[in-house]
Amino acid sequence: MSAATRTIARDGSITPDATVARVMLRPIGSPLPLGAFTLVPAGLMLAGLQLGWFTPHDAKAIPLLILGFAVPLQLTATLLAFLARDALVGTGFGLFTGVWLAFGLAGLSAGVTSTNPVLGVFFLACGGLFAMLMAGGLAGGKAAAGAVILAGSARFILSGLYELTSSSGVERAAGIIGLVFVGVAAYVGLATLLEDTAKRRLLPIGRRARARAAIDEGLATQFNQIEHEAGVREQL
Repeated sequence: MSAATRTIARDGSITPDATVARVMLRPIGSPLPLGAFTLVPAGLMLAGLQLGWFTPHDAKAIPLLILGFAVPLQLTATLLAFLARDALVGTGFGLFTGVWLAFGLAGLSAGVTSTNPVLGVFFLACGGLFAMLMAGGLAGGKAAAGAVILAGSARFILSGLYELTSSSGVERAAGIIGLVFVGVAAYVGLATLLEDTAKRRLLPIGRRARARAAIDEGLATQFNQIEHEAGVREQL
């Protein structure tokens, strides 16, 4: 941000006019497809683990795959989402980054084939946070983001309950909801990728209110109340 006008005093000194400023924005590729697609392999491995697709020996590779694949890509999507001025998506992707990192490290430490009450409490806390984020998605007119967050909340709450109870029924339910989560994330990733490349909606993702205006209306809409956004206003 830089001053757009200046005042020249009698002594020759130049003072920027604090009432007029220039805010410079940089276009970037949408991080939504990357963030949503990253959830698919990571979510599929966790669901497969809960549905008994892997032997205990094969399951040892899951933490390494999540740490090597999901964490760096999800972190990249998180940073780009905040740079794109989307606190909701950035926060959601950031929480997913933390979940994958914590699950991967816990899996390396204690394994992934036995239940862990500490991990259960962690999953329940994350599920609660995602439930609160869902309200932000609905309020902002982002039904697709809200759907991913809702599915993520349900899958982590069930995963937490399984870690605490060791119930095979809860484990299976968590795995099934995990597959639903994977399907929703894959759809949102494809829909947002097509939207960003074609510059128009090809698959419905439920944009409304400000989220729809950001796509359908002109440049002036994007600058509405920008002086109140983080990075422009003086304080967070």
